[in-house]
Amino acid sequence: MFLAVVGLAVALLHFYLWKRLVKDTTRSARGRRIGTVVLVALAVLVVATLALPRRVGVEAAAWFVWPGYIWLGLFFYLFTLLAVLELPRLALRGWARGKPLEATATTTEVEPPAPVVDESRRLFLARGAAVVVGVASTGIVGAGMVSALGPPQVKRVAVPIARLSPGFAGFRIALVSDIHLGPLLGRAHTERLVRMINETRPDAVAMVGDLADGTVAELGRAAEPLRDLVSTEGTFFVTGNHEYYSGHQEWITELDRLGLNYLRNEHAAITRGTASVTLAGITDLAGKTFDDAPDLGRALAGRDQDSPVVLLSHQPVQVRDAARARVDLQLSGHTHGGQIYPFHHLVQLGQPAVSGLSKVDDTWLYVTNGAGFWGPPVRVGAPPDITVIELTPAPR
Repeated sequence: MFLAVVGLAVALLHFYLWKRLVKDTTRSARGRRIGTVVLVALAVLVVATLALPRRVGVEAAAWFVWPGYIWLGLFFYLFTLLAVLELPRLALRGWARGKPLEATATTTEVEPPAPVVDESRRLFLARGAAVVVGVASTGIVGAGMVSALGPPQVKRVAVPIARLSPGFAGFRIALVSDIHLGPLLGRAHTERLVRMINETRPDAVAMVGDLADGTVAELGRAAEPLRDLVSTEGTFFVTGNHEYYSGHQEWITELDRLGLNYLRNEHAAITRGTASVTLAGITDLAGKTFDDAPDLGRALAGRDQDSPVVLLSHQPVQVRDAARARVDLQLSGHTHGGQIYPFHHLVQLGQPAVSGLSKVDDTWLYVTNGAGFWGPPVRVGAPPDITVIELTPAPR
């Protein structure tokens, strides 16, 4: 059923592209046949890219998902820009029609003049639109690939915490999320992230989900460099939705082997002298399907009530529960910052924040864009990042 739905949607959308980029722009039957064959092949490639990687395995899928996802990104912008140009196309329909035929008289009536399409004008409009859309889409996707595949930005954000002891002033948490190891991102991606995080000299490292899109057997070697993360207090992680699609229990065991600390609806107290900060973590909402639902009450049970709370939660939407529980700061990912403009508008429908620092009641929420990508290796308007969160005492 999934393949049928995906195949139908891909076919309909590619038919629109065929109409605008092949049928409307070609005169010769040969040119039209070539364009048709190319678009059919690309449509099949998209279906294979979306449906087959988990069936054939990460390594076997690499050779076709690279061109498949690149085309999917290009296809999205071709389709979007062509749709935007439909209004000016309608406005210019009158111009594309040449002079009407002379009215012909008969013994009984006079027929109205019939509109005639000027073929040269029609082709000029169709080809002009195709060239503009093609150049723009290629430029956007090319720049987006440079952003997605390049090194993430290192952001530094200071967050004032009301109950923070002076002894924790300047405490730095390196936040990373949505690494998305898979057919397109491997060990070299992890090694670069580890190097960049270590260069920030953090007091603690927080990984807030979506490490991999594949099993430990397929991607365990790509994740191994995580054992080299260095910080004063260690590395803490929580699950994201993609862990549950990739064998979450195996990944939890593997990350524990690599020396990372899993916060499964629990907390850890970080102390300096008599002062402390509570670092809590909850499972992702997708865990409900796997008998691993988030439980904030359990995560905070038994904590020091005078200690400020920093909560690791993959999805920003869980901040509403955090605010009711008087959490001081929630660190999240999941949104990718929208990843590909204008998807951030859709993300806003389901999440209270897409990227950056915001506040819900008395609880701060910080959402990272993530360090990887999902789907097309493209980021437009949402560059990847690693964020160093610096805790500072709030002014009284």
